[in-house]
Amino acid sequence: MSSRPPEPPAPGQGPDPGPGRPTGDGTPSSGPRPWPRWLPLLVVGIVVAVFVATSMRGSTTETDELSYSEFTAAVQADEVKSIEYDPTNGHISGEYRQPQDGTTEFTSSGPNDDLQEAQLAELEKQGVDVDYVRTTSNPLLGILLWVLPLVLIIGFFVWMNRRAQGQMGAVMNIGRSRAKVYNAEKPKTTFADVAGYGPVKQEITEVVDFLKNPGKFKEIGARIPRGVLLVGPPGTGKTLIARAVAGEAGVPFVAITGSDFMEMFVGVGAARVRDLFQTARKQAPAIIFIDEIDSIGRKRGAGLGGGHDEREQTLNQMLAEMDGFETGEGLVMIAATNRPDILDSALLRPGRFDRQITVPLPTLEERIEILKVHFRDKKIAGDVKIETVARGTPGMSGADLANLVNEAALFAVRRAESAVHAEDFEDARDRVLMGLKRPSVMMNDEEKEHTAYHEAGHAITAYVLEHADPVHKVTILPTGMALGMTQQLPEEERYAHDKHFLDDMLCVLLGGRVAEEIVFGSQSTGASNDLVRGTEIARRMVREWGMSDRVGPMAWGSQGAVFLGEDLVHTRDYSDETARVIDEEVERILRTQEMRTRELLMKYRLGLDAVSSALLEHETLDGLEIERLVDGAVGYHAGGPRRVRLADGTEEIVDDEGQPIEP
Repeated sequence: MSSRPPEPPAPGQGPDPGPGRPTGDGTPSSGPRPWPRWLPLLVVGIVVAVFVATSMRGSTTETDELSYSEFTAAVQADEVKSIEYDPTNGHISGEYRQPQDGTTEFTSSGPNDDLQEAQLAELEKQGVDVDYVRTTSNPLLGILLWVLPLVLIIGFFVWMNRRAQGQMGAVMNIGRSRAKVYNAEKPKTTFADVAGYGPVKQEITEVVDFLKNPGKFKEIGARIPRGVLLVGPPGTGKTLIARAVAGEAGVPFVAITGSDFMEMFVGVGAARVRDLFQTARKQAPAIIFIDEIDSIGRKRGAGLGGGHDEREQTLNQMLAEMDGFETGEGLVMIAATNRPDILDSALLRPGRFDRQITVPLPTLEERIEILKVHFRDKKIAGDVKIETVARGTPGMSGADLANLVNEAALFAVRRAESAVHAEDFEDARDRVLMGLKRPSVMMNDEEKEHTAYHEAGHAITAYVLEHADPVHKVTILPTGMALGMTQQLPEEERYAHDKHFLDDMLCVLLGGRVAEEIVFGSQSTGASNDLVRGTEIARRMVREWGMSDRVGPMAWGSQGAVFLGEDLVHTRDYSDETARVIDEEVERILRTQEMRTRELLMKYRLGLDAVSSALLEHETLDGLEIERLVDGAVGYHAGGPRRVRLADGTEEIVDDEGQPIEP
């Protein structure tokens, strides 16, 4: 796949479980349960209700506030009709004979005792109706006012005590392993959910069979490996295979990730390793699975800042526990990593991880099986051929294929389709391989023309060169970080590449730059990514693959990872003269392929113009349209051998007369 990038811009780990929460092994922690969430709301509601009830009293009628002297004057003036007198607090409330300034009622304060005889006589003389009212206090309100503060204070201290106990319990349990223990009934993943990888499943099945039926191995004297290390690129299904083991084993399966051992406290990792193995021994025969073991199994004493003491102590404890395995314990360790090169050598020696199982990227047949698994819960239309989808996804892992199927389903939903069609898979593959289309990027006519000739140069060289992968699609629509894209898909799986294939690959990468030079007589920044990839291929041809006559059959690998301390002070294992020869050979290879590409595009100049014009008109072309345009524009006038597609779908090399020739 070749691309034309845009113009460059101007210079310019988890906490411990809380109280009452489950720990890593699925059992609740020793801390107390938290307070119910409704309890504070209930207390607040009771308090508010009591105060509202006590505050709502009396009538809404307006009343006059009279002093006692004003009250006696009103009585003498025969203005008072009746009163209610409370001798406990001296409160007087009464009613006028006639409304006074719009009010009919009044209140006043009298003596905190019975009225005197003179006062009663005066009231009787004026005909005032006197009614004694003695108020009593609400016992519930009194109790509540005394008890509620006491309850709140006691509850606060109880809450503080429970919180302290929970924190202490968390500290006391910090050394416990966070491993999850699965029994035979719990896991639902089986080997039927793992498509392909027959040899891998066979070796894993031997381990499971040993734990379930150890007798037949002991009869013949065979000893099962104590540790199995799953190695492979990310997304190939290492963890899925381990989960399938949990479903197939029929024995306890103890699973944990490497990062669960690490903590900010010194010695916690080693304590958790001890607890992990103690848990597994109690359930033996059992399987211990450690995912991402490279997080604790890195080489000791390496790194820019020296070793990491806590991680190294954790690793030392794990090595000691694995050495403590006895033959009859019935424990097998399975670990997964995508970085076996950084693991400590002591971890990989016989007696610990005896066997390494490589989980590679799936082949064509395995991709078909994986796609069948992901097609189970999808509505797939009849125009989708699973073989075509698998053939167009070389180099994709199982996780990539799952993402591809999901993206296709999302495209079908956007189109309001009832099933996933072949067009959806095509768009999903472009989305995964080339990136998101950017219709907001508006190129002017000059940029569009440069991009069209650039991508046409890639397409022409990929079509006419014998060993290059066929062109699948060409577009000048801005996609991802590129302004255009030429996509090639291999017709069959390749596991090794010869020099002819690499030379043709360099020609395809240089085709865009050379096409711009031929047509416009200038160079642009559009070939930056092509040049980076081409230079890397040429350098590896010289340094690693021995494809240079001057350098000869010698190889120098790439530099090691600096964070491991292997190349902290990098020293070359070849002389300055050899370095100069390597640079000269890299330059020679690139210039040779550049001249070859120039001759090729000059020869097929009519096809270059035809493809670029079609790209400017349609913006996207597929491989068959590229072939038709080139054959129609060039015909047999260009001379020399070329590749043509026959009616049965095969290809062959023909001369300028159209007669087949030997390649």
